[in-house]
Amino acid sequence: MSASAVFVLDLKGKVLICRNYKGDVDMAEIDHFMPLLMIHEEEGLLCPVLSHGSVHFLWIKHSNLYLVATTNKNSNASLVYSFLYKLVEVFTEYFKELEEESIQDNFVVVYELLDELMDFGFPQTTDSKILQEYITQEGTKLEVAKSKVPTTVTNAVSWRSEGIKYKKNEVFIDVIESINVLVNANGSVMSSDIVGSIKLKTMLTGMPELRLGLNDRVLFALTGRDKGKSVVMEDVKFHQCVRLSRFDSDRTISFIPPDGESELMSYRINTHVKPLIWIESVIEKFSHSRVEIMVKAKGQFKKQSVANNVEVRVPVPSDADSPKFKTSTGNAKYVPEKNLVVWTIKSFPGGKEFLMRAHFGLPSVENNELEGKPPITVKFEIPYFTVSGIQVRYMKIIEKSGYQALPWVRYITQSGDYQLRTNV
Repeated sequence: MSASAVFVLDLKGKVLICRNYKGDVDMAEIDHFMPLLMIHEEEGLLCPVLSHGSVHFLWIKHSNLYLVATTNKNSNASLVYSFLYKLVEVFTEYFKELEEESIQDNFVVVYELLDELMDFGFPQTTDSKILQEYITQEGTKLEVAKSKVPTTVTNAVSWRSEGIKYKKNEVFIDVIESINVLVNANGSVMSSDIVGSIKLKTMLTGMPELRLGLNDRVLFALTGRDKGKSVVMEDVKFHQCVRLSRFDSDRTISFIPPDGESELMSYRINTHVKPLIWIESVIEKFSHSRVEIMVKAKGQFKKQSVANNVEVRVPVPSDADSPKFKTSTGNAKYVPEKNLVVWTIKSFPGGKEFLMRAHFGLPSVENNELEGKPPITVKFEIPYFTVSGIQVRYMKIIEKSGYQALPWVRYITQSGDYQLRTNV
């Protein structure tokens, strides 16, 4: 079972707009939501599901709005939350910014969207590109021709319209991997994994069938290939266009793609990752006088690769002042509102080492408040490189008219949650 009703509330709990899908929950029950939320907040026991009697409130907060779904059944909570986040995504596509004002300015469109997105409490058409074909923001212009619902909504392929035409047929494939690393103060890697996604930008005529081949270890084992350069993917999630039965039987990723940009799949690789940018830091604190910081950054990736827009964020005491910096490359600046030194390096070649020194004054009166020890964090992006070694082996494009299409592949590795703890 899914949601009985969906509400959009302001920060005070006032209902801005709502839609009753099943009629089995009293709409006045929403009046209990905000008092319940405030009680839980005061007790420090904030929970994503709140209950009043037999009614359950499943809620998320976005900007200055609460989106709340109610139910009195044992509903599938993950389905309801997926729908609420999809609701935010669709509204943002329509109104650019989702906030109280955009809801008030677009009541008619919001009601139309709520009608199409869910039917009798079950998610229906949630693809914003398809919705934009027949729900427009030109609410005052009523034309008979435009009131006809596109066949896409009732098609088996609800994510792609018929009759799409391009002069040049191309597919752009982006393989993007984010590295999550936690290194302790002694330099040991405590946890690491890779979170990846494959994004598409398709500009193809008609209704093409695409087949994507990766160096998937399970596939290599099934076909008896050498497992040398293969990867084990976990937690694989696909766009609805992928034929899951085909993937389960022979690991073939076969699909009719949505037009334009979409995320085809995401995955996780649970492996020991060597930090690509290694940071060594020495932070010396002389009470009542100064703090001396020395940070050395080393690129631990191939020499032919280059990390772009590298940012090393070093925490400093909240009462530090009079910053002075010296860097072997890039530039460093003090961000007092975040108590950070941000060292920016536009281009960081593999195998290179760079140094940054910082000097801060400390007040003569010591701050008695105990401060935490925030870690050093690093941001970067390395094009034409994947740390897991995942490869797109082929992309076959089959369309009944038999046209030739060009697939383009790009690999990007970037920092995710990348933290290195310090002793000070």
